[in-house]
Amino acid sequence: MAVAALRPEERPALAVAVVLHLALVALLLVQPRSRENFPIPERMSVSLADDVALEATGPVLSQNAQVAVAPTIAEEIAPPAPPAEPAKPAPPVAKPLVKPAPAPAVSTRPQTKPQARPQATPAPPKPVTKPGGGSRLGSNFLDGAESGSVDANAPVPASQIGASEKASLAQAIARQLKPRWSSPQGVDAELLVTVLSFNLNPDGTLAGKPQVVSQSGITDGNRPQAGRHAELAVRAVELAAPFDLPAKYYNAWKRVSAFRFDRKLSQ
Repeated sequence: MAVAALRPEERPALAVAVVLHLALVALLLVQPRSRENFPIPERMSVSLADDVALEATGPVLSQNAQVAVAPTIAEEIAPPAPPAEPAKPAPPVAKPLVKPAPAPAVSTRPQTKPQARPQATPAPPKPVTKPGGGSRLGSNFLDGAESGSVDANAPVPASQIGASEKASLAQAIARQLKPRWSSPQGVDAELLVTVLSFNLNPDGTLAGKPQVVSQSGITDGNRPQAGRHAELAVRAVELAAPFDLPAKYYNAWKRVSAFRFDRKLSQ
């Protein structure tokens, strides 16, 4: 009746379930039982004691151990201790008495001031005179003292000017001529050398036109440039004037007898 009530699509599923259940039951019935092998326990040796000790061999407890006892509280509170007595101060040490020094006796007599003696006025000095002549010093004798002072810028004689001062003056003249001098360009122009001489006034200005003393280094290639080389040297001296030189050494630079113009001066 129940199978007939099932729908057609549910009948195959029911048949599969019944087959599976039957297969499971058959598998359980056919499987042999497995015997479990329990492990054999190891042998344990036991010794029996015939004698019993009369004394205990357990640990001995210390007799000095004290049981923790809670402190007891007194019924009455003890009175506070009396304060300590303050130390007595040491008796003062008596200082020796010093007798005051007796006051100086005051004189009751009136004091009299000593009278200043009148100073004698010195007599005016008498002029020293020669027999039959007047005084050696006049009233304007201080005027001559100023004329004897040495001027720091006074010209030094040429004989007292050393070689180091003359070398320094030559370097000063060269420094002032160098920016004004330019040598000509051309074949072998660097070989040309022009020597000039010129005179200077105390204020550094030229006293006349510079003169050509000599020329050297002239070759066939630079001969056309020789005249131009001398003209440029004279022009450099005229452009550099007035020269700034120390006035006290004027005797050393008032006459420049030979100054060399070459390619090195323009470098």
